[in-house]
Amino acid sequence: MCRSIKTLREPYASDVTDEDVRAAALQYVRKVSGFRLPSARNAEAFERAVDAIAAATQTLLGDLQLTHLPRERPQT
Repeated sequence: MCRSIKTLREPYASDVTDEDVRAAALQYVRKVSGFRLPSARNAEAFERAVDAIAAATQTLLGDLQLTHLPRERPQT
């Protein structure tokens, strides 16, 4: 759907920050709403949606049970 949203779970990403999650939520809301930057009258709804999706994403990432964790690679 939105190719610019990056996978935020192991082993594809490590040290995912709140900013990473919010950026993904923002990209999702932009894609779904069709607004890159909402008008003043839609800004509150837009921000609420970003907050809700970021929270849901944090919950999802915290609840995922991974069977295979990435192996540490030797330092070269």
